[in-house]
Amino acid sequence: MAKRASARHLLVETEAQCLELKQQIEKGADFAEIAKAHSSCPSSAQGGELGEFGPGMMVPEFDKVVFSAPVNTVQGPVQTQFGYHLLEVTSRTE
Repeated sequence: MAKRASARHLLVETEAQCLELKQQIEKGADFAEIAKAHSSCPSSAQGGELGEFGPGMMVPEFDKVVFSAPVNTVQGPVQTQFGYHLLEVTSRTE
């Protein structure tokens, strides 16, 4: 069976903003609410949910984190050509 993962993320322009939002989430703020309020990605309407995908379907920097990071732990900032992401893997099959 091929690897699959589900994840949610938020996208902002600066590393500083990304770090500030990560701190808020680590202090108990709801990831989905933060994504809805601050993310510039269209997925923000769904609280940053990206659904399920396989390796190679996202940009390489994103892929690397999604298929290696612990599940249900906020990762980031992860820089891509789009900006800075906070990323949380919500499920993964090997």
